[in-house]
Amino acid sequence: MPTQWSRMRLKVNSGIIKGPIDSSYRAYARDDTYVGAIEERNLESGPDGTRHTFAYGQYRVSYEVHGSGDRVLVWMHGLLLDANLSRHLARRLAAQGNRVVLLDLLGHGHSDRPRHAGALRMDLYAEQVLCLLDELGVDQAVLGGVSLGTNVSLLTTVAAPERVRGLVLEMPVLESAVPAAVGVFMPVLILAHYGHRVVRLLSRAAQRVPPSGIGALDSFLSAVASDPDETAAVLHGVLIGPIAPTSDQRRAITAPALVLGHGIDLIHSFTDAERLTRQLPNARLIRTRTFAELWVLPGRLTREISTFLDRVWEGVEKAAPPGRYNGGRRSSSLAAPSAPSVVNVGPAEARMATHQERPEGLPGRAPPRSPPHPRDA
Repeated sequence: MPTQWSRMRLKVNSGIIKGPIDSSYRAYARDDTYVGAIEERNLESGPDGTRHTFAYGQYRVSYEVHGSGDRVLVWMHGLLLDANLSRHLARRLAAQGNRVVLLDLLGHGHSDRPRHAGALRMDLYAEQVLCLLDELGVDQAVLGGVSLGTNVSLLTTVAAPERVRGLVLEMPVLESAVPAAVGVFMPVLILAHYGHRVVRLLSRAAQRVPPSGIGALDSFLSAVASDPDETAAVLHGVLIGPIAPTSDQRRAITAPALVLGHGIDLIHSFTDAERLTRQLPNARLIRTRTFAELWVLPGRLTREISTFLDRVWEGVEKAAPPGRYNGGRRSSSLAAPSAPSVVNVGPAEARMATHQERPEGLPGRAPPRSPPHPRDA
């Protein structure tokens, strides 16, 4: 006779949960390495959204679909956050003719949550994106996300450039961010590992806070409410795998890209956003007013993203020829797609773009060798 935990597991493995989601449960698989945790905390996908799952090895990965059609945007959350963060953006873009898929990467949100770091490497996150595209039955999609989501989008593009139509990259975390990232996340990892009692009390307190209905706030509350063992596994997994493609790999990426950066925190350094835009051959950079502009005052950036998606799917924005290196030269924003595109850096500045490539460590995929370039960012 099935136990309560096994009945819950069967419910999750049914593959799709449609419509508004009001239930509250946590599903457990009883073994030494894994606790599959899926919490439903009065989250609603809305009348136009459905939540689905697909198999990734022994795990289930959750995603939401907003809108319909062939113009697919796969959008990913930041570290320890979930699809709640960008649900409002998804609805806005879906209303403009896009099918927006919010992916909860393994260890986050409604996806299963392994408690061992080996399953939570960022190169494996890239594999999950490719499995999602297969699940959706689409040959190409625009990829994008925030912070972790941006880096996973880059790794996925390197692994399978033919599957990526374009990129929307908010707050990349690259070389300039390393000291700040270590300073912030290592103490959190150590506390989660060795300060279980304190962290668990904080987690239980956060679980008692009712949802606010504000996506970004609820996403942060969900992160705080996570089990400390799950949090530690995610942070450890990010640290043991490749965090981003190499400079040469980034220069090899030819897909058109829209980069969103700000200069407020050191983990999401504006220097990294500028460097990435110089390295990508067909990129445009927009300086956001604050790190939370897309969540709090989304109008301007939503219009920019929507316009970019229109241009990508209409063929106005095309992949740059391989081998192009622009070195930061300026050009008109109305230049032909094959010419370097303008980088709008805040109200007064403007900069330029550069290149693409392939990640190390993805199973079964060997990174290509790129010719040396005249300048390293």
